[in-house]
Amino acid sequence: ATPDPTHQDLDNRLLRRDLLRFSALGLASAGLLGGPPRPAFADEPDAKDHRLAVPGNLTIDQIDLIPVRVPFREVPARNMARELPHWDYFEVIRVRLRSGHVGYGETMAFYTWGRTGDEDIRRAQGANASALMWDDSLGAGLQIALFDAVARALGVPIHRLLGSKLRHRTALSWWDIDMPPNDWALECKEALAQGYTAFKTKGRPWFDVREQVRAVSAVVPESFKIDIDFNDTLLDAERAIPILKDLEINPRIGIYETPIPQSDVEGNVAICQAVRTPIAMHYGTPKPLTALKHDVCDGFVIGGGAHRVLEQGAVAAMAEKPFWLQLVGSGITAAFSMHLAAVLRLAQWPAVNCHQLFTHTLLTEPIRVEAGTAEVPERPGLGFQIDEDALRRFRVERIKDRPEPERLIEVSWPDGRRMYIANDDEVNFMLRPGIAGKIPYYKAGAMTRLVPNDDGDRWRSLYDQARNRPVFEEK
Repeated sequence: ATPDPTHQDLDNRLLRRDLLRFSALGLASAGLLGGPPRPAFADEPDAKDHRLAVPGNLTIDQIDLIPVRVPFREVPARNMARELPHWDYFEVIRVRLRSGHVGYGETMAFYTWGRTGDEDIRRAQGANASALMWDDSLGAGLQIALFDAVARALGVPIHRLLGSKLRHRTALSWWDIDMPPNDWALECKEALAQGYTAFKTKGRPWFDVREQVRAVSAVVPESFKIDIDFNDTLLDAERAIPILKDLEINPRIGIYETPIPQSDVEGNVAICQAVRTPIAMHYGTPKPLTALKHDVCDGFVIGGGAHRVLEQGAVAAMAEKPFWLQLVGSGITAAFSMHLAAVLRLAQWPAVNCHQLFTHTLLTEPIRVEAGTAEVPERPGLGFQIDEDALRRFRVERIKDRPEPERLIEVSWPDGRRMYIANDDEVNFMLRPGIAGKIPYYKAGAMTRLVPNDDGDRWRSLYDQARNRPVFEEK
């Protein structure tokens, strides 16, 4: 694809204007860039300590990488085991400054973005934390830890380093992978009990999405919203529109994400014009200028490092496009996401952080949600304390490569047809060569399960065949 210089220039201008204003002025006002200290506010904890920080105090003295494996809760466990069993591995970063202040960050060890490498740690050691914290290339764990440490040293919440606080509470969504209807219902009941009013999940042709929605509708009120991410699997506008219009008859349907490939500009415009449910697309495809010019979606999904998130959030604000923040991890990442949401005007849709999947948030106290929102922390740093006992309890040896336990997946339909696939790096298996055109398209009664390994000859034969290509069986 050819570069889009017009939009690149726009992004650069926004970045210079907003990020420099957010970071440089914020740090200068705290006395870190040589300017006079700003006045202390009477309602801030330890306000007098804001004047004590000097650049030397922000030198990074020690960085610890703590690998942990946090168990899934029961319902997510039996579904994540099918496609994403490695999501329970985390790498927590602990940064100690010369001032004595300690900051924490983390990332999923095998998520698609954000892992901090050994070279990143070597580069940061001995540096000034405030000079590095905007560098997204350090990885999510180290970047969050630097923001946390600097903010704690200044005695301010992280959102003070990011910009002007625009909201006191921010919306959060409960997330789950695609799963059988009964499990959708169980998870939504739990989400509702914990104060959530939005549930984001996957729409897939290997489950009956209509039955999934019906199952949830039986246990939650109409005000509870179901946001469905199709990850391209509706394939094209002609086939997608009837399904989307049928589902949105249910008032619980909230947002559709990526119904068809995002590069299909004409198809996405047709979907936006045909359905009343808002359409969300990941920022960047198609190019932002194209997306805005043709109005291919109603809002965005934004994620990545702090630099990238604020840059994209500024463009969304200019275009009046709402978005949700999608920063995936434990409660540590969710807390950081809340600070970003506090300063981004159009971060209006419920954030997706996925920390609800696990038995522990790695925080000493949970993020409390009421009526779908949580209070933006005002205590220094992340505003939450990290549970050191949990870090010790869940600590494991660091592993370099993503684990891929053997697993055989069966998709079945009421007419007796079955398809078997075996694990690999591709989650969205409908789009693999050999499947397109063979798998029934969003048929009623579709069901998927993980086939237990009974050490029998049939399991091994199916698994070995399915590692190379899908295995189809007729009744």
